[in-house]
Amino acid sequence: MWYCGTITGWGYRLLSIFLSLFLFVLAATMGFADFFYYLYLLQLNEDKSPFQRIFVNQVKRCAEMARKLRFFSDQINKAGVRSSVRPALEPDIDLEELEARLGEHEHELLEMNTNSDKLQQTYNELLEFKLVLTKAGGILASSHNHATSAERELDENVYDREVDEGNAYLLEQGVHQGSSGNSGVRFVSGIILKSKALAFERMLFRATRGNMLFNQAPAGEPVTDPISGEEVEKTVFVVFFSGEQAKAKILKICDSFGASCYPVPEEMIKQRQIFNEVSARLSDLEVTLDAGIQHRNKALETVGSQLWRWTIMVKKEKAVYDTLNMLNFDVTKKCLVGEGWCPIFAKSQIKDCLQRATFHSNSQVGIIFHEMDTLESPPTYFRTDKFTNAFQEIVDAYGVARYQEANPAVYSVVTFPFLFAVMFGDWGHGICLLLGALVLILCEKKLSSQKLGSFMEMAFGGRYVILLMAIFSIYCGLIYNEFFSVPFHIFGKSAYECREKSCSDAHTAGLIKVRDPYPFGVDPSWRGSRSELPFLNSLKMKMSILMGVAQMNLGIVLSYFDARFHGNALDIRYQFIPQMIFLNSLFGYLALLILIKWCTGSQADLYHVMIYMFLDPAGDLGENQLFWGQKELQILLLLMALVAVPWMLFPKPFILKKLHKERFQGHTYRFLGTSEMDPDSEPDSARARHDDFNFGEVFVHQMIHSIEFVLGAVSNTASYLRLWALSLAHSELSTVFYEKLLLLAWG
Repeated sequence: MWYCGTITGWGYRLLSIFLSLFLFVLAATMGFADFFYYLYLLQLNEDKSPFQRIFVNQVKRCAEMARKLRFFSDQINKAGVRSSVRPALEPDIDLEELEARLGEHEHELLEMNTNSDKLQQTYNELLEFKLVLTKAGGILASSHNHATSAERELDENVYDREVDEGNAYLLEQGVHQGSSGNSGVRFVSGIILKSKALAFERMLFRATRGNMLFNQAPAGEPVTDPISGEEVEKTVFVVFFSGEQAKAKILKICDSFGASCYPVPEEMIKQRQIFNEVSARLSDLEVTLDAGIQHRNKALETVGSQLWRWTIMVKKEKAVYDTLNMLNFDVTKKCLVGEGWCPIFAKSQIKDCLQRATFHSNSQVGIIFHEMDTLESPPTYFRTDKFTNAFQEIVDAYGVARYQEANPAVYSVVTFPFLFAVMFGDWGHGICLLLGALVLILCEKKLSSQKLGSFMEMAFGGRYVILLMAIFSIYCGLIYNEFFSVPFHIFGKSAYECREKSCSDAHTAGLIKVRDPYPFGVDPSWRGSRSELPFLNSLKMKMSILMGVAQMNLGIVLSYFDARFHGNALDIRYQFIPQMIFLNSLFGYLALLILIKWCTGSQADLYHVMIYMFLDPAGDLGENQLFWGQKELQILLLLMALVAVPWMLFPKPFILKKLHKERFQGHTYRFLGTSEMDPDSEPDSARARHDDFNFGEVFVHQMIHSIEFVLGAVSNTASYLRLWALSLAHSELSTVFYEKLLLLAWG
């Protein structure tokens, strides 16, 4: 079993140096430090596929039973049957009997569903037929009356029967011919979705070239579609046409639009007879469907009373077989052996659980818990709680630390919410955010048992992150002196007043300093002045650079503690030292210039200093000189930064190559022995892994790491300027919202 170390006390002292303003938060986080460095419970038997494991058939059976139980649950929810939460008292059954019973219930339920679907489809078709008979009969009756009146008008006007038949109206021609023979106008009646009626009519008109008459009427009530099973609005239609070719085209168009066609006779007597027959069949089907639904609901109630109990039983059995699949048989094939990782603090708990399992199973053979020695690196396990879990997930999204590495999530508890507050510092907005976080925390028991949306679930998971962000936003808002972009004299009077006591417009008349600086934060007199934006720009931009340099130095120092804990002197000499030299020779020097300028009140241009440090190191600084010996110091720092790059790149790969040759110089001429005596013969041993040393890969890796650090030092420092940019944008947008919206609305 492996020992899990924690971060040494120097790490916390270093954190207090860089983040001295937040010691009270750090003191709270130090209580969680010992929880972050435990091992992770690793899955066993990972080299085998699921089909190669021992109890794969039992797992398949449990998965099939779980599928049937989910099917029963879906059917119960769909039918609206209330299933009992507490299972009914029934004798215990074994897995085989439960499997047979679930199969019987599934077969019975599937058969009932099939019969019910067929009856429901027949009922829907008959209901549509009834609506078509009602509406189409009215359309045909009105058409017949129209044709009769047309005949009477033609007889009075002595209609010329020698006129071309193609020029007569289609309906009048059909009525005359329908009375004499079978060559007259025909019609097709049916029902179609209301949303498709217009496109359907247009397609019929184009297909028949206008040789048709389309009549329609709303169905009057929602109709259950026989195909989809949903209630939709439909329209009854009657299409009058002439000829067999037109009939074939119309039927094909009806089929393509999903319209249902039903035969409607022209005689009113036959229509009434068919209507009565359809109504009688509908009433019979209603009785049959009601009886089938009641029988189905009773079957679902019977299953629902035991559903919870059966689900728990199947889950337990499947969990047992999943665990057994991670184990292997010993040589005698009489017992199972399992290997894995566990946290050190959990050893006693695991032993107690195994002893209880032996007692409850009445086993005559006890379970043996044996600690093993291994050369493999243990997995990383961080023990978290509801407060630190969100911060750990944020850090794990970028990368999981190796075993016994310093966990940066401890430091992110402070740095992450504080950097947010630097960007969105407003103690009015912070109070609103604090109230929202308190609501989530106070209602966490209720919300944790509910199914939340994607946004609410993310906000609830990070409720403690939001809480710290709100607290730090209030703190930074007090520093910026912003309450919804409005300044307040919270900590006393301003240090500036008008030049004359009688002045009324302080912003244009100018201010003079009459007392000591404002005790805490930005003086409220800066708000609204002509120099507000240049002053806050300079302040926030330089503050962002200082925080970025401090946090990057913190990350490099953490690598030093990791290397010292693992006894890796190469990383300290050829990685930590040149990285610290390179970073602080350039950007650490910039941070030093910012602090000196703040303390001395100098008007030096730091842009000019940093640019000409590279372009003209020996040039005269003139007015930009902040202290004595600045030019010589800049030349020295520039040379140190240039030396640090090859220091990071070349020594480490060649030293590793030399150590590898010295260690395995006589590797071929070793004594003969068994694998137990010589660890070199073990394929997975540490010595065997050293045989795979490849100088090219090591050199390329070190080159990539060095280039990444050099470029990252520049890009990361520039990235911290986002703190300034977003803080400025937040402040200006709040000011615009207050002045251009609220003040105008209030008059």
